[in-house]
Amino acid sequence: MVSNQRNNYKYIFKTITVLILFFVTFSLSGCNRIEKLKVKFGLKNEDFEYIKENKVKKIIIQNTRDKGFRFIVSDKKVIGELYDIMSSAKEIQKKSNLEPDYVFEMDEGNGKTHKFNYIAGLNKKDEGNLYSKNKVYAVSKRIDNDIIKSFWTIRKPKNFKDVYYSSIIETLKKQGISKSNKSNIGINIQDDIDVAKFILSTDLEEFKSNLKNSFNNIELIKDVNKKYDKVVDIKTEGYKSTRYKALISFNDKKKNTEKKYYVINEYKNGSWDLKIYDEKPEEF
Repeated sequence: MVSNQRNNYKYIFKTITVLILFFVTFSLSGCNRIEKLKVKFGLKNEDFEYIKENKVKKIIIQNTRDKGFRFIVSDKKVIGELYDIMSSAKEIQKKSNLEPDYVFEMDEGNGKTHKFNYIAGLNKKDEGNLYSKNKVYAVSKRIDNDIIKSFWTIRKPKNFKDVYYSSIIETLKKQGISKSNKSNIGINIQDDIDVAKFILSTDLEEFKSNLKNSFNNIELIKDVNKKYDKVVDIKTEGYKSTRYKALISFNDKKKNTEKKYYVINEYKNGSWDLKIYDEKPEEF
């Protein structure tokens, strides 16, 4: 009787073991099939498997406009999240003409490094926002929201895009620049170091469009050697989450004159209150 019970237990144990092995094998093969189908239908690429294989111990994310603003990603979980995002990116032929905002550098070891340019905030299926020398990808904006923003240790001014660019446009209007403008004017924000880290190429494109709609013969300076009749220099003098200050200077190259405006944009009662002064105010 006891012998039969032992045999039954052995039989049940063997059956359970076989079933477990069967389900594990089936699950693994099923996962592999799913992954292969994702690759076949363009839902997944296999170009970033070196990240999954734990060959990459850290990823450096460098801001292109502020060389002192960089992140070093070494947390395995975050690296895994980056792998998920990048491996789900679609490879395409055309990269965006916008300037990159960040450079991703991944060291695989043995002197092998992978570098990718990244344009933040761009979400176009037909234009790549992540690219190397050889390949171009359209990658999810999750990199902005899930990765980059989580590493910010400084407080970005509230509504920075609207506050920064609208302050410039309103100061241009105060200077009397309009659609009838005939002078060749260049706006210099390249030297506005304090907020360089907040400036994105997609925001600059929108700003350029707004400039074109409101004024004539005015553009952002890209080539420092290009000659302009007038140059507008933007210099941020300080900011908090609800307060922004800037000195905006108009330099007339022909007349050799300079006009300065002191800008204070403050968030009060649920909206921004912009004030532009001809003379430096006490609170500046």
